[in-house]
Amino acid sequence: MDTSSSTSGELPVNSSADDAEHKQISETHFPPLPAHLQDLTDRARGYVEAASSANTRRAYAADWKHFSSWCRRQNLSPLPPDPQVVGLYITACASGGAVGSAGGTGTRESKPNSVSTIERRLSAIGWNLVQRGMTLDRKDRAIATVMAGIRNKHAAPPRQKEALLPEDLIAMLETLDRGTLRGMRDRAMLLIGFAGGLRRSEVTGLDLARDQTEDGRGWIDILDKGLLITLRGKTGWREVEVGRGSSDATCPVIAIETWIKFAKLAKGPLFRRVKGKGKDVGPDRLHDQEVARLVKRAALAAGVRGDLSESQRAHLFAGHSLRAGLASSAEVDERYVQKHLGHASAEMTRKYQRRRDRFRVNLTKAAGL
Repeated sequence: MDTSSSTSGELPVNSSADDAEHKQISETHFPPLPAHLQDLTDRARGYVEAASSANTRRAYAADWKHFSSWCRRQNLSPLPPDPQVVGLYITACASGGAVGSAGGTGTRESKPNSVSTIERRLSAIGWNLVQRGMTLDRKDRAIATVMAGIRNKHAAPPRQKEALLPEDLIAMLETLDRGTLRGMRDRAMLLIGFAGGLRRSEVTGLDLARDQTEDGRGWIDILDKGLLITLRGKTGWREVEVGRGSSDATCPVIAIETWIKFAKLAKGPLFRRVKGKGKDVGPDRLHDQEVARLVKRAALAAGVRGDLSESQRAHLFAGHSLRAGLASSAEVDERYVQKHLGHASAEMTRKYQRRRDRFRVNLTKAAGL
């Protein structure tokens, strides 16, 4: 919920901890240079940060802190990289012992990390070492063999978020107040997230027009027949066409137009914090986690999956529920859905299709049985 105080549930895009981590890495990667090269140094530092998303950098910074803390507790050093130390660390992660202290004193229990989390932690260690001019040999048997054993023993099918289908989305929209700025903004976010099949960072990364902010991930163009979204995604730049809906109440384009009009937006981020008891719109871009919070809050209020307990339902929905909902409900050729979502392969698109005809192609009958 939005408030005007510093304790608002809507988070700022950057935190001081992230800035400190980035500054440390940048200073390590770029040693002091002559004054006439300072401008190029600053630009190079900016390109380093642009090489990965802000979310990725935050996750990698947190993982490096986790690894460094574990090393300190074991009286080990994270630098220079030692494959045997990394192998012991991922073993501790897989067994739930990554928070224990050295010597068996002061230990506390922790849940074992999933295979995907351990793989991300390994990637984070490698990335942080590269920023410091070092390398980690993940093919070293002390790492590779342990990781192979972890995959064989602990790998499990991924837990996917529930897809929100059109009827679910319509019910969620009814829980929002159409007469408030916050309600208008939230309606626009839900509808554009669903109709555009957008990731949460893509929703909050939109600007009103091209080249208006440094941290923007794309912009919108409102046309007669719909909304053209230009995005910088994981696979490069792409365009997403969002046509006008059959009903004004559920049309994503009208929702965007309404939000822009009443919020009196002219330039900069499209989705911003609402403050001053819901009467004012601030200049700051929403944090992408607000999309997940909105989806979860509206789904619970609308009673989606009411056959489950509230605690169970709370874990079912997130930002990806909108993206999966479009992929699961759009009755068009699969290749159009793949292009719309910006997937490099049809296999990735199928992972998002929670509801589809899985036996449309019957190879058993085709083989003559």
